[in-house]
Amino acid sequence: MRYFLHIAYNGNNYRGWQKLPGIISVQQVVETTLSQILKEDVSIVGCGRTDAQVHASQFFFHFDVGRELNFDLLYRLNKCLPHDITVFDVMPMEGLPHARFDAIQRSYDYYIHTQKDPYLVGLSSFYPLANPDLNNMKEAVGLLTNYDDYRCFCKSPLKYEYTICNVSKAQLFSDIHHTRLRFHVSSNRFLAGMIRIIVGKLLEIGNGELTVTGFEQFLKSKETPKSIVPVYAQGLYLTKVTYPYLNLPSKSIFGRILENEVDIPV
Repeated sequence: MRYFLHIAYNGNNYRGWQKLPGIISVQQVVETTLSQILKEDVSIVGCGRTDAQVHASQFFFHFDVGRELNFDLLYRLNKCLPHDITVFDVMPMEGLPHARFDAIQRSYDYYIHTQKDPYLVGLSSFYPLANPDLNNMKEAVGLLTNYDDYRCFCKSPLKYEYTICNVSKAQLFSDIHHTRLRFHVSSNRFLAGMIRIIVGKLLEIGNGELTVTGFEQFLKSKETPKSIVPVYAQGLYLTKVTYPYLNLPSKSIFGRILENEVDIPV
């Protein structure tokens, strides 16, 4: 029987979602815990991959087991998992729906604070911008839905068969003092480092180091910029994953608090 699980995690203590030798990953911790509870080896398939120290306020994975589970797996998992991983829903599914391949849209949010704040360490990225040009940044963000080839904003484009991403939404938000920023983007898929590279270029625009025309030229030419420095990982959150048969709201309260504090469109 196949089960879908809806979870969230703080990525600060993990080298990303994906299980790899010699590192601590979210997938490894969840698989180990599930295997201990079910008393058999369990392999899980996530809805995607997140890099080291990237968070997820909504994430899905599936696993198969040869029997229907007749106990409260939700309670057992939350009791046994570390405090930085939370399970919201355990859902038995008919057929063989796939947590990764069936997802039709993923949304990410990137949070920036421009004034030091000890309570945001590890949860938002600190960039001491002095009067960022939000109008130009907004104009650049508005260009993203006009293009579908994001080869220029990928740290390893050669590993992909194609670099087409159908970006359906891209928005920039700020608080009233312009000390807290949120970049939101939704697409059917994302390339390696894509969001963090884009945000890096937006910061260059905000600082006057890059023009909006120069930003668009990368998209037009599909040529990788000479300098692609991804922004810090801890400001990035996977916030929404949508399936044709499953469209749940995020249940992470802290993620909504961060969002509400920067909820004024630029």
